[in-house]
Amino acid sequence: MKSLFQDLRYGNRTLEMQFENAIARPRFYALLITVFAALALILAAVGIYGVLSYLVAQRTREIGIRMALGATRANVWNQIIGRGLLLAVIGLGIGILVSLLVARAITSLLYHVGAGDPWAFAGASAMLVLIALLACIVPAYRAMKVDPMIALRYE
Repeated sequence: MKSLFQDLRYGNRTLEMQFENAIARPRFYALLITVFAALALILAAVGIYGVLSYLVAQRTREIGIRMALGATRANVWNQIIGRGLLLAVIGLGIGILVSLLVARAITSLLYHVGAGDPWAFAGASAMLVLIALLACIVPAYRAMKVDPMIALRYE
């Protein structure tokens, strides 16, 4: 054990230590990008949920009138989910355009992935649309349960 510490003091290192030292910075950057990506995904889901909840709350009276005039719960469900996914797709389109513009800045951090890799963009887009769909479900369920009489009295 003593000889290992003496070797380290003189600059002698094992191959495993050399390897760990060589990949420490890229590993840290990958971890940092992963944490920020997960945080951005959570913020996107909470944002979509918040916006749709607000829109449903603002349109409670309208939804009640539609249901009183014969709209089915499926129509209300499709309307709310459609609105949420439309907002998500618009945001996704803007995000893809911006990310294509700034992708060159992180090219040095990517390993075996190009800056404009279509599979990476497709995977991220699919995940964001799925998260948006899941964030739309609770407000749509609430809107579907609106009682027309209570909604007409709502002020």
